[in-house]
Amino acid sequence: MSSGRLSRRVRDLLILAALLGGCAHAAPPTTGAPAAPAPTAQAAVPTQPTPTTSGRENPFFEPSTLPFHAPPFDKIHDSDYKPAIEAGMRQQLAQIDSIANQSAAPTFANTLVALERSGALLTRVMLAFNDVTSANTDDTLQAVLTEEAPKLAAHSDAIYLNGKLFQRVKSVYDRRESLGLDPEQMQLAKHYYDEFVREGALLPDSDKVKLRALNQEESKLSTEFQNKLLAGTKAGALVVDDSSGLAGLSPADIAAAVQAAKKRGLAGKWVFPLQNTTQQPAQAYLKDRAVRKRLFEASIMRTEHGDSNDTRAVIRQLAHERAVRAKLLGYPDYAAYSLADEMAKTPKAAIGLLTQLVPPAVAKAKGEAADMQKLIDQQGGGFKLQAWDWQYYAEQVRKAQYDLDDSQIRPYFELNRVLEDGVFYAAHMLYGITFKERHDIPVYNPDVRVFEVFDADGSPLALFYCDYFKRDNKQGGAWMDNLVQQSHLLNMKPVVYNVANFTKPAPGQPALLTFDDVTTMFHEFGHALNGMFSNVEYPSLSGANTSRDFVEFPSQFNEHWASYPEVFAHYARNYETGAPMPPELVAKIRKTRTFNQGFATTEYLEAALLDMAWHTLKADQPLQNVDSLEAAALKSYGFDIPQVPPRYRSSYFAHIWDGGYAAGYYAYMWSEVLDDDAFAWFQQHGGLTRANGQRYRDMILSRGHTEDEAEMYRAFAGRDPSIEPLLENRGLKTGGASGGE
Repeated sequence: MSSGRLSRRVRDLLILAALLGGCAHAAPPTTGAPAAPAPTAQAAVPTQPTPTTSGRENPFFEPSTLPFHAPPFDKIHDSDYKPAIEAGMRQQLAQIDSIANQSAAPTFANTLVALERSGALLTRVMLAFNDVTSANTDDTLQAVLTEEAPKLAAHSDAIYLNGKLFQRVKSVYDRRESLGLDPEQMQLAKHYYDEFVREGALLPDSDKVKLRALNQEESKLSTEFQNKLLAGTKAGALVVDDSSGLAGLSPADIAAAVQAAKKRGLAGKWVFPLQNTTQQPAQAYLKDRAVRKRLFEASIMRTEHGDSNDTRAVIRQLAHERAVRAKLLGYPDYAAYSLADEMAKTPKAAIGLLTQLVPPAVAKAKGEAADMQKLIDQQGGGFKLQAWDWQYYAEQVRKAQYDLDDSQIRPYFELNRVLEDGVFYAAHMLYGITFKERHDIPVYNPDVRVFEVFDADGSPLALFYCDYFKRDNKQGGAWMDNLVQQSHLLNMKPVVYNVANFTKPAPGQPALLTFDDVTTMFHEFGHALNGMFSNVEYPSLSGANTSRDFVEFPSQFNEHWASYPEVFAHYARNYETGAPMPPELVAKIRKTRTFNQGFATTEYLEAALLDMAWHTLKADQPLQNVDSLEAAALKSYGFDIPQVPPRYRSSYFAHIWDGGYAAGYYAYMWSEVLDDDAFAWFQQHGGLTRANGQRYRDMILSRGHTEDEAEMYRAFAGRDPSIEPLLENRGLKTGGASGGE
């Protein structure tokens, strides 16, 4: 998943200051424009001690003194977040008032640069708060999130619906051609004007009142969904009482299940925590069909038990609120609103890309199902393949057809070696950067590791945090975000982090990964590179603050290096002996490149089109029955293969309800067109070379959102992208499949 995991609206609620500004101790601008006058209200912002009996000062009230201004997690207490958030909102509103009401005529410096500088305190606290509430939350933090979300919604509205402020922004935007702005400044002017308009700045006052109420309600519903899903996922973990039900699992997997049970006070049992996707990793190995079914049903029903964790009432209301808000803002539905400033531009374009892939994907999946059914019949199974059987028999077919199963390859994918000899090695070969682990930077959980990143010339570039193991207090999935955003204006270097949910091994045991896990590490590090290489002036345009259907391009592109021969050979070594993976085993893996891609593509397309079904609802349509809408949508798009459920069902589809991909889950496929095409360009120009890496860094990774992304890609590749490499890589190429974006 991409940077931030947040939609435009939710990101406004949780890290608004990161979009609007930066740091109070920033250096003067380096663009040649005069420095913006510091808002006089800044000095009046309280920096008093937090209300604790010890009189301990709130660590957020002053900039961090740690390297790269990293958050001082060793000094931060749960009780610090709420007062810092509220003080940060007061500070920024005072700054906004000063900008909006100044007597000087609007200029780029005294309006847009001033906005970029605003909200230093809110930036610091919200970037850290977003991290811990996603990756290391607890009841106290969730309570703060629930309480502050509507306040942050109101705070966002107080900025975007400030008429005086908008008139200043509009004045600069209208005169942008005559002001002598450079290209990045022109882009910033467009960014602010578009954002204000999209957030309702042009609405009459009566509609602004309605919009504020809708924004408040949406923030409450998104937070409620997040809380219910977190609790439902924890409660939905599979508990196994009898060791006979564990047949097929490796000793390491069983030991991990024992540890998970102990943490829940269930000694003598085995616990399998749920990952965020529908299918669960253990289903590939569990021989007991009844246990596989239990695990599958625990996954798909995690938030559909009619209890306090049931999300269906929340999401049907949330979908309706979004449709009403889109109509108020002048759009036919939420998808049209959401895509208006993305690369796809319209739901029709996004849906068109997805639907042209449905027939070849479903046809390939049906062929895969037939192979599995044949194997079941040969073994005298006496049953028809079901969704809970797919992972298990896919492994059986892979073993039968390719003489390969995961148990053979996992000993060659030890997490630390993959990280340092794979992920970091590829980055060094392409970009010249190096990494040094630091043990003096405080972290928010003992599982987190920190590396300092050095550029090719040896200069400090960034800090990189990685947090890879599953915890009950961590949201599902994998993602990247910033703890500090790069900006030359604010003299800030980036601090980025990757989070995943790999199974934590028992003490003393190695963390052995599947190749899917390996690919996830490369994927998220692609996002991290986008953040670390950012080389822009203004924080609003920095790093991964790009269009949603472009932001996955760098991450998915980086996945290609996981299987690139030179990189693969460098990290795929036996964790006990250090011996490289035998050539015959490597050859088997390569032969399976498109194995099970019918399933993988179909489950993704189902989820992406389900997202579109929810977000093309009209404001005048009634609240939907969640189960009925889901079934009807899948049928309407031609998914007549019940053995392949959506990668996410509606009730636990965190990407679209609180994770930033509302009407945007299509973006992975849109970006895949770009990433496969870009990798084809690399292959045509020598592959893994420093020259190629530097070109890609300079023209893509470092540019943030400083120019139109389609033009950015066209300048890099010298042409528009083609869909052909995607079809080739997924094994879906047919005579009739053609076209592009």
